[in-house]
Amino acid sequence: MLVAGFPAGSFAANCYVVAPAAGEECVIVDPGEDAEAGIDTILREHRLKPVAVLLTHGHIDHVWSVAPVCGAKDVPAYIHPDDRELLTDPAKGLSLGPGQQLFGGLELSEPDDVKELADGAVLELAGLSITVDHAPGHTPGSVTFRTPKTAELPDVMFSGDLLFAGSIGRTDLPGGSYEEILASLSRVCLGLPDETAVLPGHGQQTTIGRERATNPFLSELSPGSGSDRAVPADGPNKGF
Repeated sequence: MLVAGFPAGSFAANCYVVAPAAGEECVIVDPGEDAEAGIDTILREHRLKPVAVLLTHGHIDHVWSVAPVCGAKDVPAYIHPDDRELLTDPAKGLSLGPGQQLFGGLELSEPDDVKELADGAVLELAGLSITVDHAPGHTPGSVTFRTPKTAELPDVMFSGDLLFAGSIGRTDLPGGSYEEILASLSRVCLGLPDETAVLPGHGQQTTIGRERATNPFLSELSPGSGSDRAVPADGPNKGF
């Protein structure tokens, strides 16, 4: 399997392009701010043809370029229904003051073709089997995407802003819930093999085993637990 990515725009939200191999079809995960040029470079370099855009959640730093990318490539976007409204009203996902405009009045639009994701769905796209896990807490419609182990790579999880190297997604924005994100971490992450590669929405790649052992938000969790944990002193990750 081929996975290529880059941090997009001023928010440095990781955008990924995933394919079975060079010269094949591919999917694009989380095309953030000004992501088109980086995506096109990867597509040319590896001779890839996109068939879909997958969105881990609806925050603007992850969906900024979804409409132009889908329009230029004539492909659908996939998002959980609980975050779909953020495609056209991203301000609902932010804590804006009275009268405050989003980035100078920036307006976004839905792609022409939007498909809604369901928990446990398996997407058969671009020769890949991609499992969807609903993981609310950062946003109500946050999801992760998992691809199975191959000869070249272990199981891979695109975690969005659920899980980072050493931290987790913030829960202080509208729709966020610390109790829900802990439950999602327990249900979605802790049952995975230690060698599972975690490709997060921000920052560096990690593994489930490393986070299970060292991440202060995961180290005391067990599958099915999470709702009664106290927030560590440094709080959840504050990246957008």
